[in-house]
Amino acid sequence: MPDGLSDREVQQRLAKDGPNELPVSRPRSRLRLLRAIVADPMFLLLLACGGIYLLLGDKREALMLLGFVLVVMAMTYFQQQRTERSLDALRDLSSPQALVMRGGRLSRVPARELVCGDTVLLAEGVRVPADLVLTEATNLQVDESLLTGESVPIDKGARTQAAEGASAPVSAEVFAGTLVTRGSARGQVVATGLQSQLGRIGVSLRGLGEEATPIQAETRRIVRRVAVLGLMLAAGLTVAYALLLGDWLHGVLAGLTLAMAILPEELSVILTVFMGLGAWRLAREQVLTRNVPAIALLGATTVLCVDKTGTLTSNKMAVRRLWSGSAEYDTLPGLPLPEALHAVLEFAVLASHRLAFDPMDTAIADAGQRLLAKTAHLHADWTLIDDYALSPAMLAMSRVWQSPDSHERIIAAKGSPEAIIDLCHLDPATRSQIARQVALWAADGLRVLGVAQATFAAETLPGQQHDFAFAFSGLLALEDPLRPEVPAAIAECHAAGIKVVMITGDHPVTALSIARQAGLPTDGGVMTGQTLAALPTAALAQQISRITVFCRISPAQKLHLVQAFRYSGEVVAMTGDGVNDAPALKAAHIGVAMGAHGTDVAREAADVVLLKDDFASLLTAVRYGRRVFANLRKAVVFVVAVHVPIVGLSIVPVLLGWPMLLMPVHVLFLQLIIDPACSMVFEAQPSEADAMQKPPRSPASRLFDTKVLALGLWQGTGLLLVLLAVYAYTKSETASDDIARALTFFVLILSNLGLIQANRSWGRASKQAAGTAYRYLAWISLATGLLLAATLYIPAIRQLFGFVAPSARWLLFGVAVAVANLLWFETVKRLGFIRRKTMS
Repeated sequence: MPDGLSDREVQQRLAKDGPNELPVSRPRSRLRLLRAIVADPMFLLLLACGGIYLLLGDKREALMLLGFVLVVMAMTYFQQQRTERSLDALRDLSSPQALVMRGGRLSRVPARELVCGDTVLLAEGVRVPADLVLTEATNLQVDESLLTGESVPIDKGARTQAAEGASAPVSAEVFAGTLVTRGSARGQVVATGLQSQLGRIGVSLRGLGEEATPIQAETRRIVRRVAVLGLMLAAGLTVAYALLLGDWLHGVLAGLTLAMAILPEELSVILTVFMGLGAWRLAREQVLTRNVPAIALLGATTVLCVDKTGTLTSNKMAVRRLWSGSAEYDTLPGLPLPEALHAVLEFAVLASHRLAFDPMDTAIADAGQRLLAKTAHLHADWTLIDDYALSPAMLAMSRVWQSPDSHERIIAAKGSPEAIIDLCHLDPATRSQIARQVALWAADGLRVLGVAQATFAAETLPGQQHDFAFAFSGLLALEDPLRPEVPAAIAECHAAGIKVVMITGDHPVTALSIARQAGLPTDGGVMTGQTLAALPTAALAQQISRITVFCRISPAQKLHLVQAFRYSGEVVAMTGDGVNDAPALKAAHIGVAMGAHGTDVAREAADVVLLKDDFASLLTAVRYGRRVFANLRKAVVFVVAVHVPIVGLSIVPVLLGWPMLLMPVHVLFLQLIIDPACSMVFEAQPSEADAMQKPPRSPASRLFDTKVLALGLWQGTGLLLVLLAVYAYTKSETASDDIARALTFFVLILSNLGLIQANRSWGRASKQAAGTAYRYLAWISLATGLLLAATLYIPAIRQLFGFVAPSARWLLFGVAVAVANLLWFETVKRLGFIRRKTMS
């Protein structure tokens, strides 16, 4: 159909097949975000608690609690919405424009409006908008690295050309998302949306569902268990109070106070604050957190699976070496190019397109501008007469130039060394010398091209390149260079106990070369995709423990490899930028996508997106992950320690027949002021100095392990005993329950500040703490002191709390007790530290 589809046909097919869009995760609307937050079990528990208070008529306490819940929900909502907006800004490849023939007219339309049967025109630099079968093609090459992982462009031809080239046929198919680097073409759309190659990879992600991180699952489990236990104890305390003292109303009040003391709503606050602020801090480092809870899991990563192209390497060709038989040059030292090699680079530049989209042509042009600057070997004034395109039969291309200073035509050729040797009709000895040099460079992972030159005096050019009398100029080697930050980043990974694995579609020799440059150990050898595919997951998991280089790997095999590492108990992070990486990104515990040049599918599949495409920034994310988990444990110790005296002060007075020491307003004061504030202090605590010199924590390690619980219980139990003693002594001396209650609460609040200080850092790190955490603690201490003063000296608030203000002497006594409690907290911490050092 030379005129293309009519508008009516387009609308009919669009209605039938749907838009040409990638099957990536759709952005979450505000309603979906809000629904997900409200449905979280931890928030539902908080809302239910507030509802109970409303039913019982305690409106003041209920409104305070519900207000707190709304603040936490709002913080979570705005953090997730900000993340979604950042992702929206990255969607730059999912809807390119297309030049299409419709109704006999050429027009540009959004790629999402393409339908099967459309006639699309392609040119250099254009991203292919849908799967096409080519009907016309001229010197066409396509960069398929986003699909295959290979940075070298692929030759393409029209359907008739593909059929004719039986000895070395070229493909007549081009796929959505790939890039035209040379030539032009016309093709017919054969697949869009879900049916395209790009879409099929996106569909494969749907079978890999998201799972809760261990921290999320453990926190929810603890919340449920403690909530059930708390409700049972609260009910038991209510009955016991009523039976012992005959006062059901105060029994219900005591039970509700105990329920508030036990219900661990702080855990949701701490988790939200740590993850939200962690995501914000990472965003400032140009690391976008797609799945916020995955931050802490990053710190447990044991295996990092790295896609070579675009992750370890820059996905940009560069000239590395030149050779002429009499001279050799390496670009890395940065020395001037020897005169003997000027002609090699000069004719390589002449054999390349001036306005290049092909990465090799671009690399050669850049090298020419850099190494031949201010010489007579760059010819901007020469006129291009004709060119001979590379073909399956002759893997070399020639360009014919006319110099203004000569009547002869000058021909420059470049191509595979074998083709250039053939064009130059070299003797066997020279052929062998060139072949040895090619093999030597290939062993270093370089892509080698031959360069030749010729002159031609006749006006009429011959029909084929073989008719020119070419002279061999030399060899030129290109590489997809390693990102400069990669070796140091991999060395830091090794120091941190993280195994780095390279996955590539390259030849084993090339893969080993890149691995050595990057600093990966290669003594375990390589495993090819063919070997990998033949092994079941269990057998593969046994064989990959010492292997760090996997080559000739297809997208499906990447997924198989990630699953094998998971089967062997590793915590797997997978980095990548291409569409072919997306299933493995989704299957890994943490998927890390490159944001600047990666595909929409890869970014949507990932948990973390590196906006700078900087491999070293991945180490920043791991460092933050370790910091978050370590500080979460410190915060949990504080929560456990502070809840022990609150629970004890709710139960013991009932058992001893004392008046109620704590009422709901006291517990709410602690929860609304101290607990959220301490989360800020612990979150701001910097990493320990040796955080990245330690191996990752065990995948089986838990946030609420024996060490954390024991430390919190020891600190909290000691505080509880002191508070009971303070209450008993003060009451015996003053004969006032209200003064004793006020002083006990005063000591409790000051001791809570002491718990924050003691648990901010464990071991020797407290002397090295950064100023930010100190500033938070100072402001919290000041605010808490002012609020505490309000409860003691403002009559309305003092009455609500059931206090009588103690005298200055009693307050000084309370300060001394709080200092003694701080010494107890530090002693318990130090003893635990010494015990851990001894055991290790």
